[in-house]
Amino acid sequence: MNQGFLPVCRKDMEERGWDAVDFAYVIGDAYVDHPSFGPAIISRILEANGYRVGIISQPDWKDNTSIMEYGEPKLGFLVSGGNMDSMVNHYSVSKKRRKTDAFTPGGVMGKRPDYATIVYGNLIRQVYKKTPIIIGGIEASLRRLAHYDYWSNHLKRSILLDSGADLISYGMGERSIVEIADALKSGIAVGDITFIDGTVYKAKDLSSVYDAVTLPSYEELKKDKLNYARSFYVQYCNTDPFSGKRLVEPYSDHLYVVQNPPAKPLSQPEMDRVYSFPYMRTYHPSYEAAGGVPAIEEVKYSLISNRGCFGGCNFCALTFHQGRIIQTRSHESLLAEANQFIWDKDFKGYIHDVGGPTANFRAPSCEKQLQYGVCKEKQCLFPKPCRNLKVDHKDYLKLLRKLRELPNVKKVFIRSGIRFDYLMADKDDTFFRELCEHHVSGQLKVAPEHISDAVLQKMGKPENRVYEAFTEKYKKINQKLGKNQFLVPYLMSSHPGSTMKEAVELAEYLRDLGYMPEQVQDFYPTPSTISTCMYYTGVDPRTMEKVYVPVNPHEKAMQRALIQYRNPKNYDLVMEALKKAGRMDLVGYDRHCLIRPRQPKQGSGEGFRKQAQGKSQAKAQGKGKQKKKAIRNVHKKKQ
Repeated sequence: MNQGFLPVCRKDMEERGWDAVDFAYVIGDAYVDHPSFGPAIISRILEANGYRVGIISQPDWKDNTSIMEYGEPKLGFLVSGGNMDSMVNHYSVSKKRRKTDAFTPGGVMGKRPDYATIVYGNLIRQVYKKTPIIIGGIEASLRRLAHYDYWSNHLKRSILLDSGADLISYGMGERSIVEIADALKSGIAVGDITFIDGTVYKAKDLSSVYDAVTLPSYEELKKDKLNYARSFYVQYCNTDPFSGKRLVEPYSDHLYVVQNPPAKPLSQPEMDRVYSFPYMRTYHPSYEAAGGVPAIEEVKYSLISNRGCFGGCNFCALTFHQGRIIQTRSHESLLAEANQFIWDKDFKGYIHDVGGPTANFRAPSCEKQLQYGVCKEKQCLFPKPCRNLKVDHKDYLKLLRKLRELPNVKKVFIRSGIRFDYLMADKDDTFFRELCEHHVSGQLKVAPEHISDAVLQKMGKPENRVYEAFTEKYKKINQKLGKNQFLVPYLMSSHPGSTMKEAVELAEYLRDLGYMPEQVQDFYPTPSTISTCMYYTGVDPRTMEKVYVPVNPHEKAMQRALIQYRNPKNYDLVMEALKKAGRMDLVGYDRHCLIRPRQPKQGSGEGFRKQAQGKSQAKAQGKGKQKKKAIRNVHKKKQ
């Protein structure tokens, strides 16, 4: 029976007739009971399996009584930094503090600490010395082994060690969290829970660890960045739940961090169950006075139809978190969820999104994956689509048609991203046509990221000619439909492999396109991506070949400015970039030029002489006029 929101304080707990909670769930976000928020899914799946969960949202990390709301939980504490890594949430790529936090009531910044999972874990450990602590969420998942931390510019230890936690539940934790709860309930000590897929634990020795690959020690990683590159690629090759090996990272002769293989993907019925729980689908009412939680606006009338991504972009952490195997919900499950909100008084008739990491992936990329897993050293779409790739939009198309026919629905948008190279590989244009006809709100956002093949290769993206073919086809289909719809390309500056030469090429492309993006994403080195490994080590971990990496903040600013060369504020940076690239041919008055020469400043050189000459002439003219006026006045008096 749905009793509404889960408890957020002792009073709520007591009103349910509970004397204690099984798990106190400490989260860095506001409490939003919606399936787009990880803590909502984990707490609801525990509830569905008979466990009592109390939420402690955004506790005061300077006061250890803030995590004592329910007293000591019967089974343990769960800790999540939130839907985003707390450092990404707090800082821009230039390491400037952000002004707002969409996951906090009223969008207020500063309600969670930096490195939130670590701080919360230590806060709990100050009070409860032996109570089990299980950390999870994106922050813990991507920092589960030694990792480069961009914000401190250091190689950090596994977050398991620095947080004082006992276990990490990494990836999408529906399977592992229930197994952990069942093990604790059965009386197994948390230190003996070493057997669950999708978890990371500490070990004093390796006597009970079997079938494992031993990575370089933390000390070896710190001594040589190339060791880190090699270690990272071993991790990358073991992210698949079917073929992944157990990994061991030594920290001393008496301390090892052991990563079990990833948890198996959810079947469609299991996915349907996860999204069928009695979510309230909004933020806790206690936040109403503060103006609510801004993050709900984007997802309130959206549907998550899949998870996982076989796109394999090198700058994306999905491989380490959700994995490359696509998991989907049934049409019935999605229609049932849509029918919950299309009658909402605030629903205006627009379903904002039907997708996931990549909207148009609705099945594993090939038949063998659910038996053998994804290929370790091959990509499904890069550098070209694999010959075993199944390209089929029929199921997604049927789903969208069903959603369009629902009452109260005016339009069904797709905003979570179309993988255009996958779309171009489809010989049947039916989906492409209906995409343009029914699912675009005047402009379609796509992510070519760059136009230089040298940079695209380091990104794991298709050659630029694929994007060019896509734009041409998009234009033709819209013309046939009589629609004036545009493409909004997402572009990235300063990615590893991008020299000033490639940055200028991108600016020239935008010039020819007649387009200047309002927003540009400077490459952000977040934990557990191939691109971040390149950024830190200066090599591609797959080949160990050297990669040019723009790390100097000023150079990064120049590359970013080139993409927005029309902005007058960027003039000096663009001029400096063109000089550095030896492309002063792009400074002038011709149509192909990016910027014009700066006019001489007043008060110096030729400008000063012309200014002085002009003033002298004006002064002489003024004196002449005064003389003529005086003569006229004399004549008038005589008359």
